[in-house]
Formats: sequence, C-alpha cells, structure tokens
Amino acid sequence: MASAETTPVLGADTIGEVLAWSRGMIEPAMRDAVEGLPQSMRRIAGYHFGWWDEQGRPSEGSSGKVIRPALVLLTAEAVGGIPAASVPAAVAVELVHNFSLLHDDVMDGDTTRRHRATAWSVFGLNAAILAGDALLAVAMEVVATSKLPDAKAATKLLSAAVLELLDGQFADLAFEDRSDVDVDECLAMAIGKTAALPRVACALGGMYGGGSAEQVAHLAKFGEDVGLAFQLVDDLLGIWGDPAATGKSIYSDLQNRKKSLPVVFALTSGTPAARDLAALYQRTDPLDTAELAHAAALVEAAGGRDWAQQKADDLLAQGLAHLQASSPRSRAGGQLTMLARLITQRDR
Repeated sequence: MASAETTPVLGADTIGEVLAWSRGMIEPAMRDAVEGLPQSMRRIAGYHFGWWDEQGRPSEGSSGKVIRPALVLLTAEAVGGIPAASVPAAVAVELVHNFSLLHDDVMDGDTTRRHRATAWSVFGLNAAILAGDALLAVAMEVVATSKLPDAKAATKLLSAAVLELLDGQFADLAFEDRSDVDVDECLAMAIGKTAALPRVACALGGMYGGGSAEQVAHLAKFGEDVGLAFQLVDDLLGIWGDPAATGKSIYSDLQNRKKSLPVVFALTSGTPAARDLAALYQRTDPLDTAELAHAAALVEAAGGRDWAQQKADDLLAQGLAHLQASSPRSRAGGQLTMLARLITQRDR
C-alpha cells in the first residue's frame, strides 16, 4: 500500500476532503519551516497560523483554507507526477500567501482574521511586518533548496510572482487617492495582487510534476484566470455579500470607498448613476445605512454588478479550457475543476 505522503487524492469526492488532504500533506513541512525561524518571529508566525495562542500555548485556531497549496499538489498530479514531490512548492506558496496577509492586515488596519485578533494587534505593527518578512525569506529558501532539477528557475518564478503581488498591492493603495482609475488598470492591479499567486502555484505544480512546457503554460493560465475570477467575486461579496458568510459588515467596501472592479466599471460607465456614485465616493464623511444601500443600487444601475458577474463566469470558463488543454489526469482534472468552481462561484 502506498504511504499517505505519496498517495494522491484518490477517492476524495468533496471539496472538504480535497482541502483536508492538502492540509495533511503540507502541515508537517509548514511547521518545520516555521520552527526554523528565529524565536521572536516563530511565536508570531505560529500565532498567525492558529497553532498556538499569544502565550505560545497550543491552540485550535484556523490556519486558512489552503486553497493555493491544493492547486500546487493537484496540478502536479494532473501532469502525471506524485503530489508529495511538489510539497516544497506548496509550502512555499502558502508561506508567501501568509506573508502577504500579515502585511495586508497592517496596511488595512484589520483587527480580526480567521475569527481571532490579527498578529499586529497582538504583537505590534513592526513585529508583524518582520514576521511576514521572515515567512517570505523562508518561502524562497524552501524552493531554492528543493530537489527539483531546476530549483533556480522555480525560485525565480516565485520571486517574480511576489514582485507582481507587491506591485498590485501598491496600485490598490494608490487607487484610494485617485478619481480617474479605469477598468483596464484595475484589472491589471487585480492580476498582480490576487491572480499572480494562483498562477505561480499551478505553474510550480506542473513543473514539480514533470509536465511539459506547454502543460505548465496552460496550467499557469488556468491559475491566473481562476485567481482573477476570485477577485471579481470577492469584490461582489464586498458589496452584496452576507456578513455572516463574509465576516465583513454589509456594504463594507463602499463605506471604505474601495475602488473595486464593480465600482470602477460603474464609475466609468458614463451613466447618470455613475455621476451620482462619484459624488458619494468623493465625500469623506461616513455614509449612513441608507446612503450605502443607495450607493450599492447605483453600482448595480450603472452595470457594475452584472459586468463583474459575467466577467467572473467568462474567466472561469476560459480557465477551465486551459485546464483541459493541459491534458490533465482525469481524477486530478476533476478535483481542479471542483476547486475552481469553489473559488469563483461562492454565494454572491
């Protein structure tokens, strides 16, 4: 019988089983990577991952959905590889993701993540930033020292994705002070901020699985399309999502005057609703509940909601076409399709 470390996700019929399998594959290596950090940053990182509380005592907190590592493991299997061989890449991608979350929480001033206080609110701003930097450093080390024949190329690919992520985050912050953001640059921002990491996850999975250059290219495009669709759906949830499911207050993105994709489409639509929405967005005082509901109605009247939903659906279809073009093994291809639908078709 094959060991648990080498057995692919055969028989996993639900997305919960797929993600549980992914977590089981990467968590020992994730813990090893964090244990290698200096004590000062190890404590913060372990708290962020939900492994222990602020005093360093074992905890049952959530460490996230591990969707990106699942993409790595499944794309490795999709091209005929053994998922266990891609664990270093899966771990590195998850470390990079959590580096970005630690920094995002600081920049956004968020005080809760995964139903507990954010790391910066417990340990301080500077400490959380440094812990995030440490996760990024160890992520690069994990890939650079892996057994992949061309670890240098994989490290370079991951580094390039991180630079795209940072550039996208920078653009997102810059949009807050601009009134002339257009749809194309907003899409470019989202590709960097959100889609670059799923893209590199799928590319690295294909590489670690021994896929051809053509297979890797198709898988990378699958990851990018699904990642961008995810951002569109996330933006829709930021306006119309159920607070019980999203963890955000209703209309939170509108209250923060966020230049999300549906909003930017609406603002640039040239409609009467666009002009009224722009007037609300130019205000600096908080909007009351009625005004927020009116702003949401204006985004919808200007076509922002329908456009974002249709764009997300088109990207999902486009991404699944690239997945099929990579000629995936049937089981892994089915699991990747299921994962893509989970990512992009959440409750709107």
